[in-house]
Amino acid sequence: MDQTANYNIGDVLIEIGKVSRPDLDRAIEVQKQTGQKLGRILIDLGTISEEDLRLAYSKLLQIPVWEKKKDDRYPLVEEVPRTFLLTNRVLPLKLYDGMLDIALADPQDSLLVETIASATNKQIQVFAGCEKDIMASLQTLYEGEVKEEDAAASSIEVMEDVEHLRDMASEAPVIRLVNSVLTRAIEIGASDVHLEVFERNARLRYRVDGVLRELTPPPREMYNAIISRIKILAKLNIAEKRLPQDGRIKMKVAGKEIDLRVSIIPMSHGEGVVMRILDRTAVMLDMDKMGFSKEFLLKFRRIINRPEGMLLVTGPTGSGKTTTLYAVLKEVLSPEIKIVTVEDPVEYSMEGVNQIQVNPQINLTFASGLRSILRHDPDVILIGEIRDKETASIAVQASLTGHLVFSTLHTNDSASAFTRLMDMGMEDYLISSCVIGVLAQRLVRKICGKCRETYIPPEDVRKTAGLKEGEPLYKSRGCDDCNNTGFKGRKCIAEFLFVDDAIRRLILAHKDSGEIMKEAIKRGTKTLYEDGLDSVRRGETTLDELLRVSSDAAE
Repeated sequence: MDQTANYNIGDVLIEIGKVSRPDLDRAIEVQKQTGQKLGRILIDLGTISEEDLRLAYSKLLQIPVWEKKKDDRYPLVEEVPRTFLLTNRVLPLKLYDGMLDIALADPQDSLLVETIASATNKQIQVFAGCEKDIMASLQTLYEGEVKEEDAAASSIEVMEDVEHLRDMASEAPVIRLVNSVLTRAIEIGASDVHLEVFERNARLRYRVDGVLRELTPPPREMYNAIISRIKILAKLNIAEKRLPQDGRIKMKVAGKEIDLRVSIIPMSHGEGVVMRILDRTAVMLDMDKMGFSKEFLLKFRRIINRPEGMLLVTGPTGSGKTTTLYAVLKEVLSPEIKIVTVEDPVEYSMEGVNQIQVNPQINLTFASGLRSILRHDPDVILIGEIRDKETASIAVQASLTGHLVFSTLHTNDSASAFTRLMDMGMEDYLISSCVIGVLAQRLVRKICGKCRETYIPPEDVRKTAGLKEGEPLYKSRGCDDCNNTGFKGRKCIAEFLFVDDAIRRLILAHKDSGEIMKEAIKRGTKTLYEDGLDSVRRGETTLDELLRVSSDAAE
């Protein structure tokens, strides 16, 4: 059919009643911005199906339609490599009498047809096909191909597989899928994206407000290509599948600049991926808005404005330790003081703060970075985490020589920080001299304000929460605003241990964390559990949620 230059796929789709003029105009606007094919944009927007596009191509180009059937058999065309067919979404249908029938997802690609004709020396007849059917049929075509190969041929196959993965990862469906996974994560406020693979299926989960939620996973057959796409973005080795790999991705998703920390680990049935989302625009570095009580903030602010000493923040991974320390830096930041940080990684850049990224590959560790920054005459030092004796030793020395040092430790409560430092080889007299306070914290989910309601709890719950008879608690039904979870956002609960002379004497006497905690409570320290109960009574969270994050404190 002799088509005019102005008659295109959009006109055909309107003619056959598959799109309206406004829908087409909107897609054309997107095309101007992205340069994508019009048909693909309309499919992505949900305006048409692949079958609609196939019918339109058939009408536009006057070519037959190919439909996938269960018992179809496809010829192997030796002159055209498997990688080429997969990359360009070309399915050989039939070889006969100097002819080759092929199905194409984009039958308008005349250069592609000429390339195949030249490679095979055959006359080509083109059929309009659906991309999903073509890819599924190609997989069927090649999965039964078993050959006995020697070592050299095997290594060539590995190289081909890597190239195949690279090609697959660069294809539009895979790119779109990875982008949609990340966009959805940003939209629902996820902190992590978990991709896992099992024998028959893949799994996709997002961590939202500290709890994992399962979503519709990507197709199992696309999983390896998705992992390869993530590896390419994170500048990792896509051929390496036996060892763990870590990387970073910086990209714009849903109009936001985000950083992703990527961790890939080999599992039984493939590679598992966790992507930690560092959305700088979503971080709230304001102590007053993080959910801390006024009573706590009053004590805490006195400590962070001291000229020297060490303040430790403890808690498990994901309890908001780093965010709290950044909020502390924001409070003490001023033109009169110099602040230097050593972090792994630098999670949030802060104006006016000198930040150093640890890089063990070139021997830039916490310890070596700390030694160097002490020569830069800082007033305040932030150490991302004290992990070993060397780092702990330099941090202690810095705090004893006129510096205010902030850092994190992995312990369950505040009192355990002292025994943890002793386990690292620190002397008791140094610990008691330099540590001025320890903050243990957790994050609890906040009850959704839109669907929150009161109820009178049963007697056992009332006693656990320390409520008077008839005093209400709060729960939520779940609504659209909170995705029917009943929770929206998180807040900190805190346990702050101020180190005074009585606590110092216990540290020097090598008393265990239980005794130190008892003394601290006598002197006004509120435990994590007690601080959490106050939040429960105020209707900010639920008792179940408190027990989920601090059951150890309740015992």
